[in-house]
Amino acid sequence: MRISLLPLFILALPLLEIAGFVIVGRQVGALATVGLVMASSVAGALLLRHQGFGVMARVRAEMDAGRDPSGQLAHGAMIVLAAILLIIPGFISDIFGLLLFLPPVRDLAWRMLKGRIVLATDFSSGLRARQRGKTIDLDEGDYSRADDHTRGPGSPWRRLKDE
Repeated sequence: MRISLLPLFILALPLLEIAGFVIVGRQVGALATVGLVMASSVAGALLLRHQGFGVMARVRAEMDAGRDPSGQLAHGAMIVLAAILLIIPGFISDIFGLLLFLPPVRDLAWRMLKGRIVLATDFSSGLRARQRGKTIDLDEGDYSRADDHTRGPGSPWRRLKDE
């Protein structure tokens, strides 16, 4: 039986954060400690906005090229997690959040997690760059449906048109 340390860590984190507040508050003062916590929250929100748009552009580029965007999606999820950790008050969560904003740390985390994630689709065969210039322009008389049941006399579309 394997015991997970995650519940223990979740229970210990608030106590560690309080200890961090006490230590930092003793060194720099209470007002400066509150200022640091507020500054890290603002920084987390700003970094999420700036980094998030970049990741979404890279995901779009990967998909347009027909490649697997899972690595970029994982980077995006880790950036969101990093921003949440920065927004949460506390210095220990801020350290982990700042580390997750670093691309080499995210690459290392993705290499460690990639084997545990199952893809539901194969991006290599289903995605192709959009083909442009293949529009077929038809006039009203060029196309008709003889068996169109949606436009019959009892159709709600006809009733709306007649009213």
